[in-house]
Amino acid sequence: MCTYLTVTAPVTASVKGPGTQWSRVQQAVVYFDHPAHATAEHTVNIDFAIPNAVAGERVALELTAQGARELVLAIQRVLDSAPAEMTRS
Repeated sequence: MCTYLTVTAPVTASVKGPGTQWSRVQQAVVYFDHPAHATAEHTVNIDFAIPNAVAGERVALELTAQGARELVLAIQRVLDSAPAEMTRS
């Protein structure tokens, strides 16, 4: 069963796919649904839309629930270990 919950978050980031140039992104779209490619039944999907690109062009990430939890913890550990003055926007 899908949750149909979709959360958007403003981000300041750059993405690069295979054979492509770096692109700036300003929004991440996160949802829990059936994956397009991953082998799990359901995944946490994160889409980074590329502004001014071909309609629907995006960089997509599909994570198992456990993989998503591990990624959140890894990001938190990295941020917690960095000096505070370096993590201010």
